[in-house]
Amino acid sequence: MKALLGSLDAWEVTEDGFEEPTDTAGYSTAQNKALKETRSKDKTALYMLFRAVDESGFKKIAGSTTSKEAWDTLEKVFKGADRVKQVRLQTLRGELERMQMKESETVSDYITRVQKVVNQLTRNGETVTDARVVEKILRSLTDKFENIVCAIEESKDLSTLSVEELAGSLEAHEQRKMKKKEEAVEEANQTKESIKDEKVLFS
Repeated sequence: MKALLGSLDAWEVTEDGFEEPTDTAGYSTAQNKALKETRSKDKTALYMLFRAVDESGFKKIAGSTTSKEAWDTLEKVFKGADRVKQVRLQTLRGELERMQMKESETVSDYITRVQKVVNQLTRNGETVTDARVVEKILRSLTDKFENIVCAIEESKDLSTLSVEELAGSLEAHEQRKMKKKEEAVEEANQTKESIKDEKVLFS
């Protein structure tokens, strides 16, 4: 808005304010011309402020008669909004920091959960790098990922590793673990069946 009003030569009157004189008697031609120009700039700036805000903002400045009055009101509103945003950011940062993978979660579900908080941080103006997210995920996985985490930290440059690449490595590890577990269960079941068959045979 400062840039826009500046381009219209209306920022100065918005910042410093403009008071309508009570009596213009005795004004010279030059003074009347300057007054007319200032009025025009003030009304232009006020109109642009009305157009720039949403319905909620418009309600707050609808009663303003000068651009400075409208601008001062908006400044207070947005400073309040900034404070709210800072509190929200603090809450989200704390939430991200405390996040831990649950034993019942898959890697995909956990990374999705982390990314939701990261996206909220980003929407609120926080810059969150892939490196920060990668480090967070590696620090907060369950113990069953300890070996793969060590392998990734030793073999990869974490400053350039993307979240997608990390997810791929972790999901591949998880699938191998699940396959081994399934094979072990199947082998145990086959052993039980064999023992039953032997009992039937010798009974």
